[in-house]
Amino acid sequence: MSKQTLYYGGQAVIEGVMIRGPHSVVVACRRPNGEIAVRRETLGGVYTGLLRRIPFVRGVIVLWETMALGMRSLIYSSNVALGEEENEISPIAVLGMGLAALVVVAAIFFAGPVLLTSWLEGRIDSSVVVVVIEGLIRLAILVAYIGLIGLVPDIRRVYAYHGAEHKSIHALEAGDPLEPAAVQRHPTAHVRCGTSFLLTIVVVSVVLFAALGSQELWMRVASRVVLIPVIAAIAYELIRLGGRFYGNPVARVLMWPNLALQKLTTRQPDDSQVEVALRALHEVMAQEGMQPAEAVEGAATTQPLEGRPDVAEPRPPA
Repeated sequence: MSKQTLYYGGQAVIEGVMIRGPHSVVVACRRPNGEIAVRRETLGGVYTGLLRRIPFVRGVIVLWETMALGMRSLIYSSNVALGEEENEISPIAVLGMGLAALVVVAAIFFAGPVLLTSWLEGRIDSSVVVVVIEGLIRLAILVAYIGLIGLVPDIRRVYAYHGAEHKSIHALEAGDPLEPAAVQRHPTAHVRCGTSFLLTIVVVSVVLFAALGSQELWMRVASRVVLIPVIAAIAYELIRLGGRFYGNPVARVLMWPNLALQKLTTRQPDDSQVEVALRALHEVMAQEGMQPAEAVEGAATTQPLEGRPDVAEPRPPA
């Protein structure tokens, strides 16, 4: 296979992987009987339009896209696990959940550290030092959240699928055969990972908020929330630059913390998990016209989940 010039990305879901191409997105996940369920979607509008190619504007679009497509994919995979994959979620519901998620992120991740450091104003002369402490608290919240949810067995399996997604993308970009044996040779960390995006947001926020100088408490809280799109836009461009010039030694050093953080969000997958990731990747490539559609059939084998000690049985909703 020749080396690909198109960027593919995705995320892990429940017992599966979502892969996004330039014009389509595919979710592949294991049913409890071991078969692989596949959901295909052709993208349009803001997902593929002119705005998505404009520097800095595209970062804001990608932030929303990640939440919207991610939530739809997670809901589909959970329905598959419960044997209810025919259930669909309305766009209005996705919009509502996306806005609710933004509110929670803004309150905990951005406004929260400001309130926690508000007592330092007047006690520390340098506003830059206060902003750095605020950024460290923001980083601690991020790492603690990722680490704590990683203790849940079901989430550890999601992290393994996250590793399978990264390995598959690595193999594609390296021009290696898209089969488990070749894919497993690649690392679980990837420079364009969403985890890297989050860490870059923390760093960018420190620099941007420090440039604002000392402000009244209400102004600091408001600026943290209002500037979320600006921070996301800058962070996205930095991630793209890091990925483009990752062969440069300086870029490798600068991106090392991002890759190190992925040790918390990825695990080594087994071959059956890699097969699911590859099924999603093959399907997307077929959708994008990068390979014949008939080549997708049989790209992954069937391996029942029952009886495997590392698989949590699907549970009904509470």
